[in-house]
Amino acid sequence: MQQSSGFALTAWFAALGLLACSPGEPAAESLRLPTPDAGENRSCHAEAFWRGRLLGAVEARMDWPAEQLSCAGGPRPDGAGARLRFARELDNGEGLAIILALPTLEPGGTGKEFPANVTIILEGEARFFSSQNRDSCWADVERHATLDAGSTLVQGRVYCIDPLAEVNGSASVTLDDSVFSGQIDWSPR
Repeated sequence: MQQSSGFALTAWFAALGLLACSPGEPAAESLRLPTPDAGENRSCHAEAFWRGRLLGAVEARMDWPAEQLSCAGGPRPDGAGARLRFARELDNGEGLAIILALPTLEPGGTGKEFPANVTIILEGEARFFSSQNRDSCWADVERHATLDAGSTLVQGRVYCIDPLAEVNGSASVTLDDSVFSGQIDWSPR
């Protein structure tokens, strides 16, 4: 029993490294986005939100305003683009996080069809669903406003043409009708 628990933990950490990194990115760099505790300031800008639906292995209607979210956003570890993290507890008590990576986004950039990598994490079950750098998700960035020195608010829409495959299983999740607004701190860390 102890051996299988160790294997599950190792697989979980390996999946976390695989999902958060691009090819050639070290797995240790994948942990840069802070994960606020529920009792702390959740670091969401007042205009932050995630709206959309998940269909398939995870069924959820998401209409998440800033006050119900934990947020994080910053440059990707390799310096190319940015990542945004939106998380909250679902009605059943399970934590769900969405990580949106935009590898070609630059400060102030707007436009259509930015390549995107999307990862959905069921935090209590250590289940991961991801586009896995398959060129199947894009984001239209409609607004990119300066908040203060080194920080911007990014708003847009994300869409995927394929379901997000489960990394540590055989199920999948479809991301549907998703719009987002989040803060990116572009300051060097």
